[in-house]
Amino acid sequence: MAARSAPGGAAGASAARRAQQARRQERLLREQWQAARARAERWEAASEGERRVAAQLLMLAERGWRLLVDRRWPGTRAANVDMLLIGPGGVFVIDVKNWRAAPETCAGRLRAGGFSRDEHRRKLLAVTKAAESAVASLGMSPVAVRPLLAFAGHRVDAELGRVRLLGEREIGPALLSERTRLSAESVRALTEHLERVFPEYEAPPAALEAAPSDSASRIPDAASDGLFDLDGLRDAALDEARRAPIEQWMTFLDPDQLALVRRNWAGPARISGPAGTGKTVIALHRAAYLAQRTNGRILYVTFANNLPRVQATFLKTMAPAVADRIDFRSLHSWAQDYLRDRGVPVHLHKEKAETAFSFAWKHVGRNSCLTEIDPLHPYWREEIDYVIKGRGITSFEEYAALPRRRRRAGLRRPHRQAVWSLYEAYEAQRTERAVHDFNDVLSRALAEAAGRIGHSAYTAVVVDEVQDLTLVGVRLLHALVGDTPNGLLLVGDGQQAVYPGGFRLSDAGIDIRGDRGQVLRANYRNSKEIVNTALSVVAEDAFEDLDGQRTPGRRDIDLTYHDGEVQRAVLPTPAAHDEALLTALRGLTPQELAASAVLCPAKRAIEHYQRLLTRAGLRVCSLDRYDGHPVEAVKLGSYRRAKGLEFKRVYLPQHDTPPPTGTPDGRTPAETAHERAELARSQLYVAMTRARDVLWLGSVRPPREN
Repeated sequence: MAARSAPGGAAGASAARRAQQARRQERLLREQWQAARARAERWEAASEGERRVAAQLLMLAERGWRLLVDRRWPGTRAANVDMLLIGPGGVFVIDVKNWRAAPETCAGRLRAGGFSRDEHRRKLLAVTKAAESAVASLGMSPVAVRPLLAFAGHRVDAELGRVRLLGEREIGPALLSERTRLSAESVRALTEHLERVFPEYEAPPAALEAAPSDSASRIPDAASDGLFDLDGLRDAALDEARRAPIEQWMTFLDPDQLALVRRNWAGPARISGPAGTGKTVIALHRAAYLAQRTNGRILYVTFANNLPRVQATFLKTMAPAVADRIDFRSLHSWAQDYLRDRGVPVHLHKEKAETAFSFAWKHVGRNSCLTEIDPLHPYWREEIDYVIKGRGITSFEEYAALPRRRRRAGLRRPHRQAVWSLYEAYEAQRTERAVHDFNDVLSRALAEAAGRIGHSAYTAVVVDEVQDLTLVGVRLLHALVGDTPNGLLLVGDGQQAVYPGGFRLSDAGIDIRGDRGQVLRANYRNSKEIVNTALSVVAEDAFEDLDGQRTPGRRDIDLTYHDGEVQRAVLPTPAAHDEALLTALRGLTPQELAASAVLCPAKRAIEHYQRLLTRAGLRVCSLDRYDGHPVEAVKLGSYRRAKGLEFKRVYLPQHDTPPPTGTPDGRTPAETAHERAELARSQLYVAMTRARDVLWLGSVRPPREN
């Protein structure tokens, strides 16, 4: 009947084809199940429950998984490991249980039939730790190793800390849904390595490879099958990870990075190093690592509003089992919620606070001696925000003796008195309007946290891009966990500071001793050409890092990535320059465009290129809204918003246009202009080092007249 009309016939034929495909798939699965069950039944020494679970796992063969059964626990005489499963989704340490009673979770412990069975969970975690150590020699992150309790004869899908609980019918679909972490070559080499570390418990049963053909055969020897040796696998895995899109998060880390992820810190710790050395990578893996080993919550905080969204997406992809126990927040947003939860009133109003400062400048600052140094009020607003309120200064005498770190303009006592008068006038205006500024939020949160030491909701705090926080902000985060072991990790680099002002960690009462201060030197993101181009911008700008060390602008960096290039487009007019940018972007595939970013120094330039790209028919995703999920659109945002991110291609239009530093009447205050220019160079350096494969630098240079 369906063939009588063209529309009906097409629909009927389509349905028939889908039915045939479904029946073929059903037959294939039935054949795979029967073959897997037959192979599992050969393991006479295995329990019936293990055979049923193994039969399910062997069906993963078509998807590139491999299974090692009944292995000896290294370092023990008689203990065994039921199964090790290695596949695209990572490494799973599996303990199979054939209990009569269904498993239950209660108060973070495992129970069944009214009795505690938590010793099985503890044993599995201990075996998992051995597996983590084994794969660490290959540079594989511990977050890619998962403990799994499989229950024969029960339907269950739950989590107990980092341990996944699955029934025999749930285990196959659950593992198939895991995101791809490992290539086929890495799976094969990891299997061969784990087979040596976890030898056969007895023979039979032997180590089985879940492969489409001859699945009961032994894993091929490295020599006969051309597999990597240990060093070769590690190097290849790291190279593969560096080339992958950042959205596909790295499973393999450099051995030095991996050691920092697993380090047991006796107190607060800091990781620093130039751009591209993997500081954020380590911070994310560290957060996941701590979440796997503690029952409390982890706070991962940074200054920018957009970065926590991106980092949360990356971590959820990397370690979904613990993602819900890590809070990714910007510092000010978190502090507002912290105060609100404790009933502390906050009336944050940016526009009213700016109006209060404008009134204070008009009546107190504009006709003061401050105009001798800089007649523009933004410099003095920064002085109040970053030097006085940002450092928690409450008296003039304290301010009069304060080293103004990273502030070039020298202030004699009369100038500091004028600044203090401006500050008091601003505070009076702000109080009259009953509003708070962002610094007030942090100061109030610090006062609240300081009175609740020992009662924090967090077991650990990870701070990314710490150099962009104020001293009050760092004191606040330190107050949440104090000096407890593994409690506070600060990650950042003073050379990449994109905001004025500065401080030392010792000013916050944070003592980083010995190996708790680690400096990374290997760049995994940028090629030599890109690094040299970026360093040439800041080569003359020595800086003081958070530890007080004076560091030259051109630093020693070990390069590991060699494929990037710098492309320069020098055009005579802005219109020709913009057309060159559009030509470069139009030549990209949708996938290449998704891995590209156009970065600008200021809001006006961002608005211009938003209009330009949109009119040209190019999809644009603002960095302010980007959350880390892949999107086939070029990213557009400021140099500051690009911090902590990386892109295969970075386009910097009119990158060498000097920032405005003068006044309407043409005067250019030398000291403050130098300070602004240095800050602008730091921001440009950050933008350049976001590029992995291509750094496009646009310039407008009118031809010289003869």
